[in-house]
Amino acid sequence: MTNLTKDFFYSLSQNKLLNESAKKWGFKFGADKFVAGTDLDSVTKTIKKLNRHGISGTVDNLGEFVSDREEAMRATNNIIRLLNRINEENLDCHVSVKLTQLGLDIDEQFCIDNMRKIMEAASKFGIFVNIDMEDYSRYEQTLRILQTLREEFENVGTVMQAYLYRAEDDLEQLKDVRIRLVKGAYKESEAVAYQSKAEIDRNYLKLAKKRLLGDAFTSIATHDHNIINELKAFIKENNISHDKFEFQMLYGFRTELQYNLAAEGYRFCTYIPFGTDWFGYYMRRLAERPQNINLIVKDVFYDSNNKLKKKPLVIAAGAATFLCLLRKRKNSGK
Repeated sequence: MTNLTKDFFYSLSQNKLLNESAKKWGFKFGADKFVAGTDLDSVTKTIKKLNRHGISGTVDNLGEFVSDREEAMRATNNIIRLLNRINEENLDCHVSVKLTQLGLDIDEQFCIDNMRKIMEAASKFGIFVNIDMEDYSRYEQTLRILQTLREEFENVGTVMQAYLYRAEDDLEQLKDVRIRLVKGAYKESEAVAYQSKAEIDRNYLKLAKKRLLGDAFTSIATHDHNIINELKAFIKENNISHDKFEFQMLYGFRTELQYNLAAEGYRFCTYIPFGTDWFGYYMRRLAERPQNINLIVKDVFYDSNNKLKKKPLVIAAGAATFLCLLRKRKNSGK
């Protein structure tokens, strides 16, 4: 049942019609728990709050699966405005970008040209840019574009997904590149990726330890406290400098643990998404952890005192509309 739920939400995250419709809804149904607002001012406040707790950020101006050149150029300009804001406000953060938002599915060279504009602005301000890794169909292109950009810029890296069989070999090729190591947020076939949690966790730990013994900086991106505790012991045992790595988690997830790790003296970074194009990101978070649905239902219908919120009929109508969209999508079998 859990796998069916995950598959369902993964499929919704890929639905372009629902993604477009969600832009018109605004934040609904608990999305504000995991997305830090829709504009620069709101995300700036979030970054400053985290910075006060000794936590840095990587900011994602949400967007993906862009098929229109003008939209890709607008996204490029929005990211450049974000870089300017980071510089102006002296914020402790860098940016994360998705190549499909910048025109990868339109034309690879067009995407590279847009990335080059972003990199020029980031280099001027000394800000690191991380290229998010998307689904496997874009994997080779992403690595190719990374290598092209690194011929001109040093302040760019990418993400490696531990569920991929080839991750270890590719990390060896990227041993001098700053990497964010994740388990993997997309549904991939057993032809290219491990399927069980045990296999993915085992490979994650193997890759993380290998990176920690290397020279390049690594972002250890996981919410799994068992993995974190094992790596903390490994770091202590091997006397690994805290300057060589950071722990990283998503905004809205395990906030207390985030603060605790920072208070313990570890470098910590929160992945902070914002913007109107929130639906695909949000559905993948539900796919990764379907039990979040219970928290979201409670947030929609009940206040902090566990009492039914005012205007429940209005709230219920909105929730029912959303659930009908989900059910229609599921029943269509697409």
